[in-house]
Amino acid sequence: MWFQGRYLMYLTLPPGRPAGEGDRWSIGVAESDDLANWTLSRVLAPFGEYDARGAAAPGAVVIGDRVHLFFQSYGTGRNDAICHASSTDGLSFSGHGDNPVLRAPLAWSCGRAIDADAVLYGDRVLLAYATRDPDMKVQMIGTATAAADSDFGADAWTHLTPHAPALRPELDWEQDCIEAPALTWDGVRFGMFYAGAYNNAPQQIGWATSPDGVRWERGSTEPVLPVGAPGTWNSSESGHPGVLHHDGRRHLLFQGNNDHGRTWYIAATPFTLTPTGPALTWE
Repeated sequence: MWFQGRYLMYLTLPPGRPAGEGDRWSIGVAESDDLANWTLSRVLAPFGEYDARGAAAPGAVVIGDRVHLFFQSYGTGRNDAICHASSTDGLSFSGHGDNPVLRAPLAWSCGRAIDADAVLYGDRVLLAYATRDPDMKVQMIGTATAAADSDFGADAWTHLTPHAPALRPELDWEQDCIEAPALTWDGVRFGMFYAGAYNNAPQQIGWATSPDGVRWERGSTEPVLPVGAPGTWNSSESGHPGVLHHDGRRHLLFQGNNDHGRTWYIAATPFTLTPTGPALTWE
């Protein structure tokens, strides 16, 4: 996102690395003034017992003068849930007293909620998240909404998909997984980039739209951002999308690698929204 005169990226850091925090998955904050050169400025420490084992998959939205960060607890299986923290400078965060603020105790879900992303529309926020079926095998997308002027605590959220997922894997390339939603809002319709298939299966990126955050329609039966060709930097995966909208331009950010997940990279490419879906412009 763009906030207070610079770009900020909220990202997942693995354990056991110099930049990470000890033996847990953690959330890093990186800064840039050009989207190409980044400095890791902060690693967020645990906010409480609920994320002491790990935190990951952050998504953020600016409302007024604050950054609202939605992230998942990590390492507790079907008990992983969405947590909330907020910041006035984008670097130092305070965790919500209700954390975790969102679970998915739905008939079609195992209860777990991960991979949150949020977008502001009018006076409300739409949040999309990933969860699994009760057998913990198939990953799917659910959505919820809250008032933009709420505190985003546990009582603020209304599930929009209590009876069926917003998206479930149906296409061959999606295999058993749709996850990592990344949301847009153009004033009329919601858009969602999503990751299809589990990591390195290979994971690729698809696109869907919705008039209400409940009913979603795919824009294509093929990925809008496929895995790279053999020998390229993202030949094992193009996955986990994120969206930046600033100064009239949109960028799609995504992770990729060419060694089946031993090394990870993040890339960004501009895109425009057309009547038939997103058009990517490679740089």
